[in-house]
Amino acid sequence: RRMGYPMDYKNMEEVFLEIGRLWQNMAGMTYGRLEKGGLQWPCPTIDHPGTKFLFKDKFALADGKGRFTVVKYRPSVELPDEEYPFMLTTGRLLFQYHTGTMTRRVKAIRQVSPEAYVEINPFDATNMCINDGEEVKVTSRRGEITVKARVSDLPDKGVVFIPFHFKEAAANVLTNPVYDPICKIPELKVCAVKLESKCVK
Repeated sequence: RRMGYPMDYKNMEEVFLEIGRLWQNMAGMTYGRLEKGGLQWPCPTIDHPGTKFLFKDKFALADGKGRFTVVKYRPSVELPDEEYPFMLTTGRLLFQYHTGTMTRRVKAIRQVSPEAYVEINPFDATNMCINDGEEVKVTSRRGEITVKARVSDLPDKGVVFIPFHFKEAAANVLTNPVYDPICKIPELKVCAVKLESKCVK
């Protein structure tokens, strides 16, 4: 409205119905139909049953055939070595979104996902005398962060995981911005790191 476009909706259902008027794939969907068990798009008309499987028999190309391209495997530019023996991978948590600027303000989310951590395999944790909950320094060729250890069977030996939602332990301080030569996307998901602990064997 502030931008000069009138948006006088009585409720969310009116918004939903407008989407159906503008996008044919949802034209046959209404709150009443959804309350009876749900629908999957495309559902172009009010008597359409919905589409249980998208592209079940063919792809949405003119000849119905998919296009597949063989991509030759190429390892990451930076792999573990003697100085940086662990492969770091970064990723998302179920309860957080991107940099956490919205989700980290929600008390209920903070209770289940309160802080950053580095997840490490029990074998590696034992070898390095790293205890669960202990602060660990994680260093790459580009930077370092200090974060609590979480000992877990989820990562393989030699692999550590850090979620990227927490600015106080920003995982991308560590990651490698080198570009993929074809699609020009930075390789921010993996890099080699080392761990340092205060724990003494």
